Amino acid sequence: MSENTDVINNVEAPAEEIPVLYPRSRIQVGLLGTFLGFLMVVLGAKPEFFGMDRSPVIGFAQTATFLVGIGVIALSGYFCLMSFWPKGYTTITADFGIRLVATGWLIALFSGMADVFGFGSHPVTGLVFFGKLQALGVEIGEMVIGIGLVMMIMPPHSGLHLKPEDHIKKIDMTE
Repeated sequence: MSENTDVINNVEAPAEEIPVLYPRSRIQVGLLGTFLGFLMVVLGAKPEFFGMDRSPVIGFAQTATFLVGIGVIALSGYFCLMSFWPKGYTTITADFGIRLVATGWLIALFSGMADVFGFGSHPVTGLVFFGKLQALGVEIGEMVIGIGLVMMIMPPHSGLHLKPEDHIKKIDMTE
């Protein structure tokens, strides 16, 4: 028993780590933007929640509102998640994630506005409304945005740590 206690007592304590400091204001703005974007999506998709329903179908104004809301959510998610990375460092996966977020929003935008742009399933001269194929395209765009945002999350054991001096100067990757 005395050998076990000696072994336990001889174990070195782990070195004290530098506290991780994240840009709190960027994270707060990103989360606030995400919430406001969500409200825009709800306003566009279900205006009756706000007492503003004027049409039996989802028309141009509603479609534009919820697509702008999706864009605000995507942009706010980008700002929020990128604030966890040290300046000048991202992985190739995070870079692909950034591009997937932008691509997903473009897929959602062009799918949602297909009738307005003239390549949708409804005739241009008729009533412009949001159809089933457009909904499927927007859902696919939202999935691509979600995959991109997940790819932007910093792995917990990546070895990259944000230090206080990272807020002051940009890290030169050529050193």
